[in-house]
Amino acid sequence: MPVLNDRQNTILSLARASGHVDVEDLALRFGVTPQTIRRDLNALCGGNLLARTHGGAVISSSVENLSYEARRQIAAPAKRAIGAAAAALISDNSSLFITIGTTTEEVARAITAHRDLLVITNNINVALRLYPFPAIRVMVAGGQVRHSDGAVVGPAAVDMIRQFKVDTAIIGASAIDEDGSLLDFDPLEVTVARAIMDNARRVILVCDRSKVGRVAPVRLGHLSQVSAFVTDHLSSDRLRTVCATHGVRVVEASPENENR
Repeated sequence: MPVLNDRQNTILSLARASGHVDVEDLALRFGVTPQTIRRDLNALCGGNLLARTHGGAVISSSVENLSYEARRQIAAPAKRAIGAAAAALISDNSSLFITIGTTTEEVARAITAHRDLLVITNNINVALRLYPFPAIRVMVAGGQVRHSDGAVVGPAAVDMIRQFKVDTAIIGASAIDEDGSLLDFDPLEVTVARAIMDNARRVILVCDRSKVGRVAPVRLGHLSQVSAFVTDHLSSDRLRTVCATHGVRVVEASPENENR
């Protein structure tokens, strides 16, 4: 364990509370330069306490994700704004898949006013949020429900998903590499997500900025397979170029513009 100064200890506490810290926000909070904060983050990352992302850092783990409840707290206003922006891309009288994830759950929250939707999901949280609305038909993929987050994973879920061809898939990712690779932590979850992508006419990726540059071990796919990427802010020029090269629409949904 490295010896930390008071500011670094506070940064670590903030990261543990919210899961993510941002360089610019920390610089304003402590009244220091972004370069000073980057040195602090480098020290924390060097001690394997945090992991760098584009513009900040997250609690360190390259092989295991944070708990579902902890992920719900990370960038919650941004996720609500992303959910609303993604919902605006979905038409009434259409069909969609929604995968497991806290941001995809926000998309589900934002489509409750839509009419005549068919939603197929492997996310029990999404099903519980949508089933009370009579204008939305909900189908849940079969299989074992994972205790940690309510995901339905396994071969039965994949077999059920392959029976459909839907208009839109709403997917998330735990990490986005600068080369456009979409990454996650659980091979079983990724297998279901790949089947969802393969059986949709278009794919909408929903991820907040903390996922850019994060590390995860399992390849889910690539941005070139996505029709639209909805995020709160895309500061990576490399990823913006990848999106432009492959015709991926980038939608940036600022939480400040969210109507609450």
